[in-house]
Amino acid sequence: MELELKKSGFDAYDVGAELVLTQEETAETIVPDYCPDIARIIDTEGKIFLHSRELHDGKATVSGTVRVTVLYTPEGEGGIRTLEFAIPFSAESDSKAMPECVFLCAATETEFLETRILNPRKVFTHCKLVTRLTGYRRAPLAFCSDVTADAGLCLEKKSEQQPTTILTQIAEKDFTFSDEINLSSGKEGAAEILTSSVTGTVTETKIVGSKLILKGLFQIQLLYRTADGHCCAASGELPFSQIMEVEGADENASVSVQLQFTGTDIQVGNSGQDGRQIMVTLYLHAVAILRREETLTLLCDLYSTTYDLSYEVEPVLLTDFSEPLTQRQPVKEVLETGVVAESLLCVNVTCGSVSVNREGDSTALRTGATVRALYLDEGGVPLVAERCIDVSCQMDLPADCRVSARACCPEEVQSSIGAHGIEVRFPVEFQAQSSTRKKRVCIASVKVSADTPKDLSGAPSLVLRALGKEETLWALAKQYNTTMSAILTANGLESEGEIPPEKLLLIPRRRVAT
Repeated sequence: MELELKKSGFDAYDVGAELVLTQEETAETIVPDYCPDIARIIDTEGKIFLHSRELHDGKATVSGTVRVTVLYTPEGEGGIRTLEFAIPFSAESDSKAMPECVFLCAATETEFLETRILNPRKVFTHCKLVTRLTGYRRAPLAFCSDVTADAGLCLEKKSEQQPTTILTQIAEKDFTFSDEINLSSGKEGAAEILTSSVTGTVTETKIVGSKLILKGLFQIQLLYRTADGHCCAASGELPFSQIMEVEGADENASVSVQLQFTGTDIQVGNSGQDGRQIMVTLYLHAVAILRREETLTLLCDLYSTTYDLSYEVEPVLLTDFSEPLTQRQPVKEVLETGVVAESLLCVNVTCGSVSVNREGDSTALRTGATVRALYLDEGGVPLVAERCIDVSCQMDLPADCRVSARACCPEEVQSSIGAHGIEVRFPVEFQAQSSTRKKRVCIASVKVSADTPKDLSGAPSLVLRALGKEETLWALAKQYNTTMSAILTANGLESEGEIPPEKLLLIPRRRVAT
């Protein structure tokens, strides 16, 4: 007869595939009529805006634009001018590269970006893009936690408590954020925004009912031109909050949020404040991944002291996530300029992807922090000093774990002009999340030959045995067709932990009723 098993389970997601796609894009751009001719290109910056992420029959496709800003000095004029244009791009995986995936996360960054002059009215731009894709598939977790049977079958059951982390929900939302920055009284007003950069950080998450509340900060850096043609830099922080729908979420779930910009609009206000009011509008796509801790009861072994029994097992894959780790690495370097720097206009840092390397018992995280400083030489000519700095840190992470890591510069760069160049000081913050996969065995089906009792006529009437070094009391009881409680009672013990090493145990014989 087949016994009835108690089945348990959870709806869950799992990472189905991870891909890295690289591509190159080029564009020839004509300078608009309202812009002066280009004499010399100072610098090129690019912002990535993703607009769509699609999955179809295992094929992933993302599309977006690189918003390019070229800083240049105009012919016959002083100061700095800008040329802005967009380069559309799309990236797609091979067919069936993400089988069974139902949700796609994507992030694209520029690995290389350069613009050169073809003539004073035309430029050529070349960029290399790296897109990282993560596909999630539905992975329901099913297991057997118990078995229901008549007492006459004399079943002995062994269960294990297994902690695990379950990815229960993925939520997403597009939202728009609008606010304003007021320049300090010590700065000149802005006539035109030359360049801008925005980073977003989620500082707090909280689940209340079916709502996920996000709070965080947008850090904004600006380079602008004043009415009299001077260049100035400014920065500011804008707090934000958002509400996302997470129907059925556990209020104790842990939440990780990824913010992806889909557009920005930063302009000088028109409120008659002499250019001191900067209007900021940001367009974003937020992805929230919710996980919760569970302790599962797995039925992993079973036998009958009265009847022959057989069962089949199946593997259960579990995942343990460690608490997210954050570590800051201070950086202090000098950017060589080649000429004497008279004044600094702005300095920014961009961190690339993070590589993970095992070094003995520790894990090394490494990234390239690209530092770019825009400055004026003694003649007032704008120049750029750039350097990619290798930054690394050590973290204690579990062995054989899978690590997801990112790096950023969370604070404004401190900079000064020194005798040998531009001195920069800033922290690089590494954020790492590790996970460990483990396989456990769980009973899937059980059959008992209830018509014929076991034949124990040849079993010894008296057994004295000591537990082996790796042997458990459960294994000993199962081998001699008795129970753990019977062995403990026969030897005057209350628990397995009381058994002295090398002690001979009396193994009572279990008789089968006829």
